[in-house]
Amino acid sequence: MEIRGSVALVTGADRGIGREFARALLDRGAGKVYAGTRGSASVSRENLSPLRLDVTDPEEIAAAAAAAGDVTILINNAGVGGFSTKLFEGSMDGAREAMEVNYFGTWAVSRAFAPILARNGGGALVNMLSTASWASRPDYPGYAASKAAQWSLTGALREALRAQGTLVVGVHAGFVATELSSFTDAPKISAADVAEQTMDALENDRVEVLTDERTRQVKSALSQPLDH
Repeated sequence: MEIRGSVALVTGADRGIGREFARALLDRGAGKVYAGTRGSASVSRENLSPLRLDVTDPEEIAAAAAAAGDVTILINNAGVGGFSTKLFEGSMDGAREAMEVNYFGTWAVSRAFAPILARNGGGALVNMLSTASWASRPDYPGYAASKAAQWSLTGALREALRAQGTLVVGVHAGFVATELSSFTDAPKISAADVAEQTMDALENDRVEVLTDERTRQVKSALSQPLDH
């Protein structure tokens, strides 16, 4: 996938990993980057165009698709933690929000932009996933379940969009130094590192990015028998 001269849309682009995705795309020569946000976003660089986009709002998704018909790279980055939902107590509202944003939101945006990517030559679709896609987490079960669902969706999109020439990339990371992971002191990778590894994958047509050692360990353990 050629990044130079491309037109990209990054959801959740106003902070964290999304902001770094937008920066990295421009640094690698993208002609335009739409910065999808739920509110107003400040434009601090040439060729960065704010685009109002709540990934849970069908009308905003349709409007974004109408406004950004030149997109050749879609990065589904918008996400929430849903950490307020505990496994055995309390409201499930946080888990429901995580599923709505991380899974259904990614699905809805991908569905809207798939024909645009086809019309513009195929391009690429990137989903920001997690090590939690493969690791059940009793401390934040809603988030982990939403990322597992999003991983499954990524595989389905890869199979379905292969015929139209769209490269589908799944990016997995453990804890990243963003607001989302501020609740833990565990070792973290930088958002810039995640973005740069993703750009490398796009330029080399790789379908999966395992950004850190913990992620690689968890992925390799999937074939091992359960302990109990």
